[in-house]
Amino acid sequence: MKEQYDVVALGELLIDFTENGQSGQGNQLFEANPGGAPCNVLAMLNKLGYRTAFIGKVGKDFFGEKLKDTLEQQGIDARNLILDPEVHTTLAMVHTLEDGDREFSFYRNPGADMMLRREEIRTDLLKNTRIFHFGTLSMTHEQVREATKYAVATAARYGAMISFDPNLRPPLWNSMEEAREQVNYGLSKCQILKISDNEIQWLTGEEDYDRGVEKIRSQYDIPLILVSMGKWGSKAYYEDMTVEAEPFLMPDTIETTGAGDTFCACVLHYVLLHGLGGLTKSNIGEMLHFANAAAALVTTRKGALKVMPERLEIEKLISQHGLLQKKS
Repeated sequence: MKEQYDVVALGELLIDFTENGQSGQGNQLFEANPGGAPCNVLAMLNKLGYRTAFIGKVGKDFFGEKLKDTLEQQGIDARNLILDPEVHTTLAMVHTLEDGDREFSFYRNPGADMMLRREEIRTDLLKNTRIFHFGTLSMTHEQVREATKYAVATAARYGAMISFDPNLRPPLWNSMEEAREQVNYGLSKCQILKISDNEIQWLTGEEDYDRGVEKIRSQYDIPLILVSMGKWGSKAYYEDMTVEAEPFLMPDTIETTGAGDTFCACVLHYVLLHGLGGLTKSNIGEMLHFANAAAALVTTRKGALKVMPERLEIEKLISQHGLLQKKS
């Protein structure tokens, strides 16, 4: 009997070096956190009880071995994680800004994640998944771009829903026009789009998110579009409905790494439970509420992949928030 997966994701798996205080000599300390948006999504889905698998490449080095161990510890099928003996694992230095947002510097010229080849992809994973999820970091260079497009086409051919999160990182592109071209490819293939507030403004040239989404929908038939707006909450666009949900603002927020990925995973969780057809305004509000709460919890922790919240933690936060609203 073939193994069935709920979500298979392809893309980058790397080390995020996040700031973590100073040494006794006054030097900046960095913590090596496992990272990479597609695997953050899978880690959250695993916490919610789903069966997941990852397709990607890391270096056959200290960091690559640690990342493989981490995926297995999180319950993510890592059989299609390839260890490259020649190219090192990609590293990212994450500088946290005062408002909790981040700036990235990448050590990836080349990095192992961009060396994935089409022939290294296990099609058995793609033939047996309900959702296939990807972003644009696996589309910055020709070889891994070909592999990504092959995976998207294969998964779609066997009936998987396609989920896309641009997760734009400008320093990794040769030009932003090339980035735009590949984002548009993703828009042309997906049924579920998660896009951030700054990405939609960059892509459409519209400051207003509603007008930005209208532009996207005039070109692409995407049933469900989610706009994550950080501390302003989130919006969903489905058929003729626009639904907005307030954020859960946490007093102990540290940084926002992984918040968008957590949000995305919780949307996929809702779609896996209910499908994409016949959703009501109430359904979508419930979905956004749960996703916002999960994302908020991740902002109180360093890193993301290893610290995704449990379902009970999310439900507890929602319950506490509801009580506070009633009191006020």
